Amino acid sequence: MKIERICILGGSGFVGTHLVSQLAARGLAVRVLSRRREMAKELILLPTVEVIEADVHDQQELIRHFRGMDAVINLVGILHESKVGRVDLPSARRGDFQQAHIELPRKIIHACGESGVRRLLHMSALGANPNSRSAYQRSKGIAEALVREAGRHHVEHENWYLNGPKFIHGYGLDVTIFRPSVIFGRGDSFLSMFAGLLKAFPLLPLANAEARFAPVHVEDVARAYADSLDNPATYGQTYDLCGPKTYTLQELVNYVGEVIGKRRSVVPLGKWLSYFQAWALEFKPGKKLMTRDNYYAMTTDNVCSGGWPSVFAFPPAALEAIAPEYLRADTPRARYDAYRENARR
Repeated sequence: MKIERICILGGSGFVGTHLVSQLAARGLAVRVLSRRREMAKELILLPTVEVIEADVHDQQELIRHFRGMDAVINLVGILHESKVGRVDLPSARRGDFQQAHIELPRKIIHACGESGVRRLLHMSALGANPNSRSAYQRSKGIAEALVREAGRHHVEHENWYLNGPKFIHGYGLDVTIFRPSVIFGRGDSFLSMFAGLLKAFPLLPLANAEARFAPVHVEDVARAYADSLDNPATYGQTYDLCGPKTYTLQELVNYVGEVIGKRRSVVPLGKWLSYFQAWALEFKPGKKLMTRDNYYAMTTDNVCSGGWPSVFAFPPAALEAIAPEYLRADTPRARYDAYRENARR
């Protein structure tokens, strides 16, 4: 079946805005479910995009908005929980991660079954593991298992579906799971965060400095989603998405400093000092820079075991080819973005 109508959850986020733009450019009809419509105001102007205010955690709303769609894409994810709790508890059922990463995918699977949607694309993350010490990675791993199970039921019960109801509680889904490394690009919350810290402080104590990442460009992640939508070869598959080069966290921070002209002294912290810094930052008011759960997550390398998936017929972009354009404050585009931010437009 040709995919022409797609409903996206998390479409107003970092990856979502790039993906929606790519799908709209291909002439596809996109329905974006958003908590507040103004959060997706830049998408409203796209001719084939419909932005709807919705509570994505309401099962009946999901069923209603999924009806008539050919595919559903779940991009919803959070890096921090709003309530700081015991990070050493073995259960992932601790609050925000449970709701966003486990309960929501379960509801999406059920809503797909009830509304007749056959195709589901799901955003996971490298390091997702139901047995991880990190609650974030545990919740992502549990969600992966739920999505895979929905896809496996399609294979195991294919003959039954030929003679009975085609969909029931999400079974019968053609699923694809994506597990990207850290994602970079204009508006990211990773390289841009370190650029801000390097501008503000002459000395930067760095936790988990030896943690390894293979940053992947947001446009490449979005294109992988778009290209896989109606490609049967991607059904039932899980794809790790990494850029062409691996870096330690310290190498990335030093690179950002060079690009923005703020070479600072970066002090790598050992295991216990890294943990203490993460613990202290949990109690910082406002946006969290790091938590103990992030510390635990970074003890696992965020890199791919293989190369770029051959099913996607394009090479991933190099960090060095993209990052300088949006990290440097002296580029015309950066000055334009600064003017817009100051004007609150």
